[in-house]
Amino acid sequence: MGHDGCHLIGDISGLAWVGHFGSGGAVKAKELTICGLAAVRARFQADAASIMRLYFDHATGRKIGLMCKALAAARKIYRCVEPAELEKIAGTVHHGGIVAVVAAAELREPSPAAIADWAQHRGPVLVLDRIGNAHNLGALARTAAFFGVAHLIISADAQSARPNDAAFRVAEGGLEKITVWQAHDLVKFIGALRTAGYTVVAAATRGGRPEAAVKRGEPMALVLGNEEHGLAPAITAACTRAVTIPGSGAVESLNVSVAGAVLMWELIGRK
Repeated sequence: MGHDGCHLIGDISGLAWVGHFGSGGAVKAKELTICGLAAVRARFQADAASIMRLYFDHATGRKIGLMCKALAAARKIYRCVEPAELEKIAGTVHHGGIVAVVAAAELREPSPAAIADWAQHRGPVLVLDRIGNAHNLGALARTAAFFGVAHLIISADAQSARPNDAAFRVAEGGLEKITVWQAHDLVKFIGALRTAGYTVVAAATRGGRPEAAVKRGEPMALVLGNEEHGLAPAITAACTRAVTIPGSGAVESLNVSVAGAVLMWELIGRK
């Protein structure tokens, strides 16, 4: 028997793996499952101590010796399981061969001092107004991380998707590279961004200008709205200006994660 009631199951390239029998695979309240090797590796690199339990299939087990060694040193559970059990733990067939169970983080509200620091470092910011689909949140986080956006702010509104299991899965490690905050009053928050020197660009389905570029060296924030209703009028009015991506007219608009990717390239990637 191993530590904490764990049982030695096998060996991966000289490294034993362990697992807990009974309720060890159950995911409890205020816990998240992070699926897929890229996402789990990103979490391990960013905050290895936050991984509470680790489950994987045999093929993936051969690629994660360093993770298993770290979990063994910390006396935490790591276990090779059959595909059916891995699917049950993950809550999805799209687990990518590995599932890390981590504690769900509490989202904080950024202080004026934090916003001033972002502006001083010319850090781009992504603001989401009631983005309700966790897959869209994950996709936007992945794109934001790709373009070097360090801070993502979501509305505290009940409609807003939070960084949950699905968001982490779609983000493919992106949520580990950015800090996610929440704002209870987005209009006030956007005002604080502008006071700190940010140009705040609202993504509008219609009525905005087609030019997206901002002045070189100017701190920039992009604001994206709800999938169905877009940005609240008060939020659009609070921004410096609005931008609309011109299209052929064959369809009304782009998916918000696609629109976000286009605008992040225009506003951040080209700089």
